[in-house]
Amino acid sequence: MPDQKGDKPLENGKKISRRTLLGGAATAAVVLAQTASGKSFQAALTKSELHLLEDPTKVPGVPPGTLGTRSPFEKPVKAPSDISSRTPLQDLFGTITPSDLHFERNHNGVPAIDPAKYELIIHGMVDKPMVFTLADLKRFPSVSRIAFLECSGNYRGAADGKITPQQLCGLTSQSEWTGVKLSTLFREVGVSPKSTWFLAEGGDAAVMTRSVPVEKGWDDAIICYAQNSEAIRPEQGYPVRLFLPGWEGNINVKWLRRIELSDQPFQTRQETSKYTEAIGGGKIRQFSFTIDARSIITYPSYPQKVEKGWIEIRGIAWSGRGKVVRVEVSTDAGKTWKPAELQGPVMDKSHTAFRYLWNWNGQSTEILSRTVDETGYVQPFLKDLLAARGGNMGYHYNPVTAWYIQNDGQVLFKAT
Repeated sequence: MPDQKGDKPLENGKKISRRTLLGGAATAAVVLAQTASGKSFQAALTKSELHLLEDPTKVPGVPPGTLGTRSPFEKPVKAPSDISSRTPLQDLFGTITPSDLHFERNHNGVPAIDPAKYELIIHGMVDKPMVFTLADLKRFPSVSRIAFLECSGNYRGAADGKITPQQLCGLTSQSEWTGVKLSTLFREVGVSPKSTWFLAEGGDAAVMTRSVPVEKGWDDAIICYAQNSEAIRPEQGYPVRLFLPGWEGNINVKWLRRIELSDQPFQTRQETSKYTEAIGGGKIRQFSFTIDARSIITYPSYPQKVEKGWIEIRGIAWSGRGKVVRVEVSTDAGKTWKPAELQGPVMDKSHTAFRYLWNWNGQSTEILSRTVDETGYVQPFLKDLLAARGGNMGYHYNPVTAWYIQNDGQVLFKAT
């Protein structure tokens, strides 16, 4: 109850006066003014100001601003290293990755490129070599498609089991990509029927270059300038990148500045010294472009802790070969497998969300998932991959992922 002076007692015994309340209202007014002048909702609210707004029905809210932001209570972030930054898969709820959480992989930093000065050169075995500005590319008929992108080195393990989905395979993300079909530009320049490969060259400090079969260019390759309905982010290749649905990330050259047509691969540094993998018998495989079928359970996973009873097992599955047709879940360390529910629409070369409702009895066990795509390919176990590769831990590792659930509900990674 208020005392005789009208002051309200607080839980800690202190009193708050009418003057203090008015001061708080004034502070809130300052927050509103700051936001109206261009600051975001999150930037406008300090911890003390958030405390003042504990009852949102008592203080006017922040008015519309120039740029939307996440709630200050939600803080998903990428996990950076010197050369990459991983998507927080365990924090996402759908299949589209927010643009600012899309994984990064670069070889010499992110360049700053003025879109007004941007040019894409297409030459070599063509009838009419041409130079396209960004405005030129946007004048062509556009195409959009939802598809995943994944680094071919997207696998890590942990002997102690303390590794999150983000750390394990966070070098995959999904966006809606928009641009012009490469086949449209091929027709514009008149690609020679004798050309079988093209060189894609980036405008970064690494001058990333990769050889690409021409048939992929005619098929579904896109010269992208937009991602999730906005201009493509600098980390993803602004102002223009090459996008090859279903193929390893490195060949999807960012900051694209040149395409050269030829009748043979160019054998660049990246595709000879890197991005090859052992296949056993002392042999090395080159130009293994396609990302094989894969899945991962994102909940429950490390460092989460679960309780006995009903649990919705959730995750994502994908394949560079086409559509995911089935995801199977095991809750008894792989002894038996049950079909999971796929969230529609299931799209070609795209992340597909899956769910499986499970009643945990409180006993320790392992939960796993595996994907089958429309070609019949079945996601393999790690031991089978190691046997096939002669123990080489290079690229294109897509093993079944297991999570060990202890009696106390703690979840740890378990190598398969």
